[in-house]
Amino acid sequence: MSIFREYGESGVHVMGGVITQKNADYCTVRIRLPAGVVTVDQIRGLARIAKTYGDGTLHVTTRQTFEIPNVKPSTLEKLDLALKKNGTPIGAEFTEVVNVTACPGTLRCKYANIDSVELAKKIDEKYFRKELSIRVRIAISSCPNSCVASWESDIGIIGIQKPIRNPTLCSGCGTCVAYCKEHALTVRQGTVKLDHGLCNTCGNCIETCHYHVIKGEPLGYQIMVGGSHGRTPHVGRYLVSVSSEEELMVVIDGIIEWIRRYARSGSRFRAQIEEEGFDEFKAFVLKKADSSSFVAIENKRLISDTE
Repeated sequence: MSIFREYGESGVHVMGGVITQKNADYCTVRIRLPAGVVTVDQIRGLARIAKTYGDGTLHVTTRQTFEIPNVKPSTLEKLDLALKKNGTPIGAEFTEVVNVTACPGTLRCKYANIDSVELAKKIDEKYFRKELSIRVRIAISSCPNSCVASWESDIGIIGIQKPIRNPTLCSGCGTCVAYCKEHALTVRQGTVKLDHGLCNTCGNCIETCHYHVIKGEPLGYQIMVGGSHGRTPHVGRYLVSVSSEEELMVVIDGIIEWIRRYARSGSRFRAQIEEEGFDEFKAFVLKKADSSSFVAIENKRLISDTE
């Protein structure tokens, strides 16, 4: 008998973070950890909780959180209270917005353009466990390196910065050329030339210029939709780029609202976007944005829309 039949359709037992195991006498409990950030004291607390209510082990998931395996359903209420007290409440897994993932961002990474961790916390606070007809995965990468696979998430956010060059001041030293992984920079006639068709707006060349000749436009947020991994992996499609967190949240609002209104269970987000028509989906999402102070910024598509 599954824990859902045993305990009915309400309470801790049917929360998305409570997953029936193959042996239905036990369940796995997933933890909510936006951006995968956890304190040492919280880890100690999770260890004690896992010993008390599980089998003494913790499983690290691919979505930057922990699971406590082999929990008896009869202990879930007490486990729930212990996890809340520890600051690591039960997470989500079913048809809802699940744990928001993020790279280290400007806290630690020298390539970072945006504070992905704080952004993940803001998005988590607003959307986590929002009940929908499908599961929604959100991933935030602070640069186009996409260390948390933002291109393979239902909603992917990537921090970008477009370089602005002043050719009259360039010494042609070639330092930025050596650091450009896209080979978008070349030295010609003593100055550096930028191929905008190859540039992926990572902003790395801005930091490498010894003479500070290369400047950067205001930071931007590139938004991808419909990515997926698992049995049917796909790279997401480019939706739009915006220049502020406020505008980013407006776009996410539109995406979540589309899912709430039109998405149906049993089919991946990407497939439903394509079935309904990507242009129609984009128009719906940006309709709310157009009525606000939203201003999209131009950015080349990092991934081709062709299938």
